[in-house]
Amino acid sequence: MKALFQFLPTRWIMTLATLGPVGHWRKMPGTYGSFVGLIWYTVFFHELDPFFYLLMCGFTCYLACEICTQAEFILQKKDPGCIILDEMVAMPLCFIGLQPYMRHHPVWWYILGGFLLFRLLDIVKPLGIKRLQALPGGVGVVMDDVVAALATCCILHLISIFL
Repeated sequence: MKALFQFLPTRWIMTLATLGPVGHWRKMPGTYGSFVGLIWYTVFFHELDPFFYLLMCGFTCYLACEICTQAEFILQKKDPGCIILDEMVAMPLCFIGLQPYMRHHPVWWYILGGFLLFRLLDIVKPLGIKRLQALPGGVGVVMDDVVAALATCCILHLISIFL
């Protein structure tokens, strides 16, 4: 198996894929991973220039695919619940292009709405999102979350237009 991070110790791969101990919390690890993603968005993305915002989203999604591929290989399981890096890297995608609206409306509304919509779409997986999990390796782990986040972004944009 050729992978970008195959040189890293197993412990490091698993720590990244599970966000340390967070992925091992018994109930709702995906929700906790999404919450970490909100912090990730707030600290590193909220004030970014749109070009760098998209660049960083693409780069982190790529890295997550590679890390999740390795984690699946280590665990010998397809998309195990303890792998929550995918939720974290998807959360900033929920807010692409919404910063101008956030200047005119309460930011907390977008953060809460984005979080709840993303969790709903990630859990329910409507409109074929579930089929994306069948993609091989880490791509299957990450892509369903990416599409759920982009759908969340579209819904938030539509709501913002009518506010």
